[in-house]
Amino acid sequence: MNDLVATARSLFAPGKGLLAADESVHTATVRLASYGIATGAEMRRQYRDLFFGADGIERYLSGIILFSETLLEKGNDGKLFPASLAERGIIPGVKVDGGTEPMSASSAELITQGLLDLPERLALYRKQGAAFTKWRAVIRIDGDQLPTAMAIHENAKRLASYAKEVQSAGLVPILEPEVLYEGKHSRARARAVLVETLGTLFSMLDEHSVDRASIILKTSMVLSGKESGKKDTPEEVAKDTLDALRESVPSQIAGIVFLSGGQTPDQATENLAAIAKLAKEGTTPWPLTFSYARAIQEEALALWKGEEANVPAARAAFLSRLEKVSAALG
Repeated sequence: MNDLVATARSLFAPGKGLLAADESVHTATVRLASYGIATGAEMRRQYRDLFFGADGIERYLSGIILFSETLLEKGNDGKLFPASLAERGIIPGVKVDGGTEPMSASSAELITQGLLDLPERLALYRKQGAAFTKWRAVIRIDGDQLPTAMAIHENAKRLASYAKEVQSAGLVPILEPEVLYEGKHSRARARAVLVETLGTLFSMLDEHSVDRASIILKTSMVLSGKESGKKDTPEEVAKDTLDALRESVPSQIAGIVFLSGGQTPDQATENLAAIAKLAKEGTTPWPLTFSYARAIQEEALALWKGEEANVPAARAAFLSRLEKVSAALG
């Protein structure tokens, strides 16, 4: 087994998953402000230390996806975050895409940028302690009009180019073609779009000669649109999600991680539990786990409010949610 495959598989240690703490400066600023927390570089560092510095997170986390600036930041213990995490057996990774912009030919859809200087940045991030990477594409559903085949194809092409560059740089690629939860679409429509998106993606990966064995897929669950008025049961979500994945994802990949994508903490936990339970009852060729952001941070942020005195309570809430999400894996 080569090093990349070993690293990828190690992210699926039993009962463990990933914390997606890769918010850009803009996203972190907006998120902190939404909780009434002051913004700025130091507050972003404290925000990250709130989670990374909590005792016992290594029981539930195999890896953490960082933003590039975080690779150079230190925790309150005086250690660089990547080194501190690695000491506890948590693998540091990094988001490497450059964010999204409207497509020129379809302005209602988004394309992800960041390929231009990717090889140079990958070499730097590896020196700074990253062992895996992530690239996010965004697929929006709007009736039968969106997504267009062009948007799916172009995003898949860039994901494949990214994955090839990452493997060449000696790092593990996580590919995140997120089918957005926002919208009025049905669960059946979400499933069809996910199948089309993943089918196109794996076709592109083959064209680019990407090694399947060391790639990780980060995917949405199959959900009715958030504005549809339909409340899916966890069992419905589990069946349609696993059916879509079995139809479109090759068995050789290292594993699949689920994003929470706007679900509430309880919703994301309950849906993960149903997926894990159903997967154990049938034939599922890949390991499954979580790669959550807000769904495991939200409760802690609401308690923290940027105040040092609230750190113990906020960390307790974070660990409590991690324990629940870990238990959901079965």
